[in-house]
Amino acid sequence: MPEAEIKFIFRQLTDAVNYCHSKSIVHRDLKLENVLLDEGRSIKIIDFGFSVIIPYDKKLTIFCGTPSYMAPEIASKKDYFGPPVDVWALGIILYVMTCGMFPFKGIDDKELYKNIVNCEYEVLGNVNPTLKRLIHKILKYDPLERLNSEEVKNLLDFLIYF
Repeated sequence: MPEAEIKFIFRQLTDAVNYCHSKSIVHRDLKLENVLLDEGRSIKIIDFGFSVIIPYDKKLTIFCGTPSYMAPEIASKKDYFGPPVDVWALGIILYVMTCGMFPFKGIDDKELYKNIVNCEYEVLGNVNPTLKRLIHKILKYDPLERLNSEEVKNLLDFLIYF
């Protein structure tokens, strides 16, 4: 996918997630399959089956989501804050859009979760260095070090216009 199109689609997705977070809504199952594009290349997020409305200072305990998109805190079955797991999924989506594959793999879910928790990955291919840095700022093991959706949106704005 051309970089301009990646930025265009990812910017919309980031706006949508940021809007949800501003309303205390956490999706918890963001993945490419839950992002639809209409004929005008506008995105629609679908499948809010795992979503919750929860204050930012409350932790969640339910193990849910799609394995390849799960944040380390969910994969390790720890209590977690909602917005950072959505941001992690945004990072996975951006990685897949730019590299054409997932950053973490495993022969089964157990190995996949172990690799996610180890949080060791490389951004493969000929990826714009600024997009590469954005991915690294999103896919941080520690959710407190991870960018929030507003910060992702602001950094992406910078990338688009400069």
